[in-house]
Amino acid sequence: MAAPVIETCHVACCANRTPHVVSWGRGGIIAFGTCTSVALYDPQERRVVAVLNGHTGRVNTVQWIHREDCAPESHLVSGGSDNRLIVWEAQNGNFVQSVECKGHTGPVCAVDAIYVEDSKILVASSASDSTVRLWLCNEDNEAECLHTLSFGSSFMMDVSLALLPGSRVPILACGGDNSQVHLYVQSNGELHKAMSLQGHEDWIRGVAWASLGGELLLASCSQDCLIRVWRLCAKSGTDAHIEDDHTIIKMKEDVFEVKERDVSSVFAVSLETVLAGHENWVYGVHWQPPLYKGGELQQPLSLLSASMDKTMILWAPEEGSGVWVEQVRVGEVGGNTLGFYGCQMSPDGSMIMAHAFHGALHLWCKDQDKEGQWRPGVVISGHFNAVQDLSWDPEGEFILSVGSDQTTRLFTPWRNQDAKQTTWHEISRPQIHGYDMQCLAMVGRFQFVSGADEKVLRVFQAPRNFVENFANISGTSREKLLASSDSANLPEGASTPALGLSNKAVFQGDLAPKTNNEAGQFNSVSDQYQESYFHPLIMTEPPPEDHLLQNTLWPEVQKLYGHGFEMFCLASDSAREVVASACKASKAEHAAVLLWSTATWRQLQTLPCHTLTVTQMAFSPDAQLLLAVSRDRTWSLWRRNLSTPESPEPRFSLYANTGKDTAIHSRIIWSCDWSPDSKYFVTSSRDKKVIVWGPCRLEDSGDSVLPPEIKPCSSILDVGDSATAVAFCPVLCSDDSYLLAVGLDSGRILLYRWSPGQEPAGGQDWRSCGETDNSQSHALTIKRLRWRPRPGRVGHENNKLDGQTDGKGEVEEKNSWVQLASASADHSVKIFNINKRAL
Repeated sequence: MAAPVIETCHVACCANRTPHVVSWGRGGIIAFGTCTSVALYDPQERRVVAVLNGHTGRVNTVQWIHREDCAPESHLVSGGSDNRLIVWEAQNGNFVQSVECKGHTGPVCAVDAIYVEDSKILVASSASDSTVRLWLCNEDNEAECLHTLSFGSSFMMDVSLALLPGSRVPILACGGDNSQVHLYVQSNGELHKAMSLQGHEDWIRGVAWASLGGELLLASCSQDCLIRVWRLCAKSGTDAHIEDDHTIIKMKEDVFEVKERDVSSVFAVSLETVLAGHENWVYGVHWQPPLYKGGELQQPLSLLSASMDKTMILWAPEEGSGVWVEQVRVGEVGGNTLGFYGCQMSPDGSMIMAHAFHGALHLWCKDQDKEGQWRPGVVISGHFNAVQDLSWDPEGEFILSVGSDQTTRLFTPWRNQDAKQTTWHEISRPQIHGYDMQCLAMVGRFQFVSGADEKVLRVFQAPRNFVENFANISGTSREKLLASSDSANLPEGASTPALGLSNKAVFQGDLAPKTNNEAGQFNSVSDQYQESYFHPLIMTEPPPEDHLLQNTLWPEVQKLYGHGFEMFCLASDSAREVVASACKASKAEHAAVLLWSTATWRQLQTLPCHTLTVTQMAFSPDAQLLLAVSRDRTWSLWRRNLSTPESPEPRFSLYANTGKDTAIHSRIIWSCDWSPDSKYFVTSSRDKKVIVWGPCRLEDSGDSVLPPEIKPCSSILDVGDSATAVAFCPVLCSDDSYLLAVGLDSGRILLYRWSPGQEPAGGQDWRSCGETDNSQSHALTIKRLRWRPRPGRVGHENNKLDGQTDGKGEVEEKNSWVQLASASADHSVKIFNINKRAL
């Protein structure tokens, strides 16, 4: 078996904004829906171990199908906005799509499943077509819809399945917007309504069964901020018919009868307890999973609940009295977020997790030393909407990405001494904006420009607190980093004013506590109400979500005005002198590229050429040429003029461009990139074509009379789908051919080698050398591909002191690996390790 060419190094993603979308399996793996995929996350390794692609709409609900012996699950069921349910089955360690249940006419919002006789799977699903359906999946991977319950104009928000005590009869609980919990029993092949449990005064958001010896407990949570726990037990034939003794005070019991193969049994349901403690809608309840103790299965009496009040509570009965009380309350503070959508508990009960409105996962771990104490744990995070652009820093140590979720995020590997392998984490969220983000360009290591759906460009600079924390987490030396940035004038951090969009710098003086005599009288209203929400952090591990929201912003140092429409793309040159920007345009006057000086942030030049939106730009690695591609299906190439004493600032003039008759592309050109030697550039288009152009040798003859003819140097590569992103690897292959990555509209990434010397006519110059498989590919359009600027994998080079030579392993690392980062509309950023030896 040859080594794989492409291996997934990291997937940055987060949970969808729906209640029942996270499920924690008995094998320790957390499954959650992210956009149209299901991600399998290992909280011990802190990385996504697999992505299951199969749905065509957003995944709204995910549930592991727990086995009765508590062994790791081999089945998982998910439901989505494509009105389908998919049952996934483990085969040779990978999960594959085994059964598809079609029949709902609206998005599926809740699902549950249990094993019934002969290892068949009984699945219950609720959808916004106001129905609940029961499905039976057999070994031959066929699904049959057994029953459809219609609720008229009301919706069921959650469903839960269990087996009645002492029998194999399934019981289904549904809770919805009519404030009742409905119980249904399946007997003799029919589904009978057993009863409706009254009591809640608002929509029911979650229901969950737990099996306790010869009884069942049902927890239901509601928007009336309360949780109710009901007890269901079997009545023997004698005590079912005795008249009630009115002298004893006890809870009212509701009785129902079940006939199974001519045997009639009677069950009673009574209210066990009402739990009040949340101050807002309760969205999720989850029982602690059963454990094996001394060879027998035990169900711990412990219930977890999550609410929109941003807290999670662990409830359990007191040992002496049996009264249910709040044991632990954890939550997040600050940030303009809503609360929690759902909660899950690890199989051994040592970790609890909630997922929030913005998709973030919040993990707490039981403190081993202090009894009853919980502390926040490290998880991964990602964008909760389409990722539009990303960029490596010039040294290739971290990645910045921007997305339609209005955030800019920074990911870097965490060199953890305890862990076996380095894992990637978000350690800073430099910008949390009020507009959807669109593009960004790094200017040096600790400065970037970003553009959103507004006419202004904003420039951000890293604060001192970030530089120090980045040094801690990535294991680089602080002194070296602070030397590379202008450390004397760096602010400590940044905070956003209550109603503002701009991150204001917070300096050392702003953090000093007020002395007593100052504190007594306020000079102004603004003294009374503190503007700064920033508290400097000393991080030794990646921060949790509430710190990312408040304490990791970068201060905005400049705004650039000049465009007439929303920003679309940005580029910066390798000399860090010039930034080019372009905006959406339907006329030639708005389609001009603007150039900005990074020294003064003044506008240097306007470059008019195109008639429609410029979709992407790239400076050549030697910073002498600027390439722009456009929706008008043409490209333009701009040459940097020699600087004179009169005009020391860089100026560009048109060097070459394609017109209507010379443009080979017949659709919008989406993307472009330069070869590492600045000789060739590549364009990719919606017409499925990828073309390399050149040669772009700049002779020092000053003004040559005729600009050289730049024409296609390659045969036209047809990639079979709209090519939305393309990138040249900065490292050449062993035979001096160029390595290119092409990203497609379908979410796949293709790798090609291109050799310039070959005769382009026959198509011999392109050699396909790998592509992402179904589990590695993105689920939606690839927006941007970027190679790491240097060879090797981040976090695998040992930190050498300056002047040391590369060790043997170091050379091996650089020779065999390159890294590629991709941003996609499926909300994820993926980083791939590409094995050059296996190409």
